[in-house]
Amino acid sequence: NVIVTEEWLLSDSQVRNVGFTRADYEEIFAKYLGATNTIWLNKGIVGDDTHGHVDDITRFVAPGKIVTVVESDKKDANYSLLQDNLKRLRAARDAKGKPFEVIELPMPRPVMFEGQRLPASYANFLICNKVVLVPVFNDVADKEALRILQECFPKREVVGIYARDLVWGLGTIHCLTQQEPL
Repeated sequence: NVIVTEEWLLSDSQVRNVGFTRADYEEIFAKYLGATNTIWLNKGIVGDDTHGHVDDITRFVAPGKIVTVVESDKKDANYSLLQDNLKRLRAARDAKGKPFEVIELPMPRPVMFEGQRLPASYANFLICNKVVLVPVFNDVADKEALRILQECFPKREVVGIYARDLVWGLGTIHCLTQQEPL
């Protein structure tokens, strides 16, 4: 299984592979990653300069188990796009046709810098051997996000890392470490 967004791979805003279709990507994922099942979400969060990287919205946390961010404020720009992603995840099936367990993770309140919304999300966590490092933003939702992720990773310590200043660089823990060998 692999999860991607249409915004990231099929959008005209940042063309990654000219002429590639959904079927082309699915063939590549199957051939080179062994992922015979692709879950297509719509868009990433507002403020994400990567045009929909999935690490800010939805992550596998165990076989058959997915955590995804949701926005509770219906007036927030992320509300409807994250509801669309949630609907797609609930309808998705794994390679064997089984539904996934989908766990909702809250979003922090918008983090702004010089009038720009930044891609603050608890989903941008890093899974290590014994710990899970989770960005926190001095937000009322921090504690709930950490509790949910601790339930997802019962054999690891879930540690909040203050990331409000880090997100000024348009990413947090997972983005910062993705090119580093662990």
